[in-house]
Amino acid sequence: MKLSDFDFHLPEDRIATRPASPRSSARLLVAEGDAISDAHVFDLPDWLQPGDRLVLNDTRVIPARLNGRRHRDSAQGPVSAAIEATLLDPQADGTWAALIKPLKKVKLGEDIQFSDQLSATLERVEDGQAYLRFNLSGDDFDAALEQAGAMPLPPYIAAKRPADEQDKTDYQTIWARNSGAVAAPTASLHFDEALMQALGARGVAVTHVTLHVGAGTFLPVKVEDVTTHKMHAEWGNVSAAAAQEIRETKAAGCRVIPVGTTALRLIESASRSGQIEPWEGETDIFIYPGFQFHVTDALMTNFHLPKSTLLMLVSALMGRERMRKVYAHAIEQKYRFFSYGDASLLIP
Repeated sequence: MKLSDFDFHLPEDRIATRPASPRSSARLLVAEGDAISDAHVFDLPDWLQPGDRLVLNDTRVIPARLNGRRHRDSAQGPVSAAIEATLLDPQADGTWAALIKPLKKVKLGEDIQFSDQLSATLERVEDGQAYLRFNLSGDDFDAALEQAGAMPLPPYIAAKRPADEQDKTDYQTIWARNSGAVAAPTASLHFDEALMQALGARGVAVTHVTLHVGAGTFLPVKVEDVTTHKMHAEWGNVSAAAAQEIRETKAAGCRVIPVGTTALRLIESASRSGQIEPWEGETDIFIYPGFQFHVTDALMTNFHLPKSTLLMLVSALMGRERMRKVYAHAIEQKYRFFSYGDASLLIP
């Protein structure tokens, strides 16, 4: 399997920079068997059966992108310069791992002021990542970050426009409750209350799990032999109740359908014994063609980047040739791609 097997040409104007409004008005490509159908997300109940179970990632995206100024005293007097930080994840020692621009200019122990309430010092640097110690913790930190931070939009959107207040709503699912992600589980962004009510009326069940999506989800694959790629690790939790609901759905002969690749990666991480079990920890599971799925029967997901691990994941579920045809159809029919783009329902 070569990296080039997962490449395709995407016209620049297919990259969505804002989501559809209302959320469920986004388009939905349904690939079932050999058929491809064009629908909308609000049609999803028509494609599901009573007893089907959607698995939803309830992680909450933090406003992880911070602009501030670094300060230090020098022989020439006080020095101040602009700096940008993107928080990645909290560490056991109380620091936060972060990406800083420009990292080379920041000295250890230097003070960085992000707002009147929020500041940090650079404690150490390892493997190109900075480790910041903030002046606040707990609820005080969360409140100050909410005020000072911006949503960490993916690079392909951030290159086209800065994040704004609208993104704090748009880049968050309606069921987000467990803070810790620095990227959204984007297939879930299509759901609104009207769609949830319609799914309930159809007899479709839902189960919540948590996977804190990390910035590593956007890391490019750099090796030509994709099987040698090392995945980033992300923290997740499948509760005993969630595992039981999924087992009961399987036992009843109904389908388990994760919404988003994050939910899929988590439930398959918790199912390597052959059936799903309660699970908590970091997963770096890498799903590419040849992978054996234990609980996933179908997947709702957005359209992914060329040469990405997520395109490899959907190819594992559907087959490479099938996904080539699906993506060719999506491009021809002018579907919108990536995090704020349209959705697909993939049924092997």
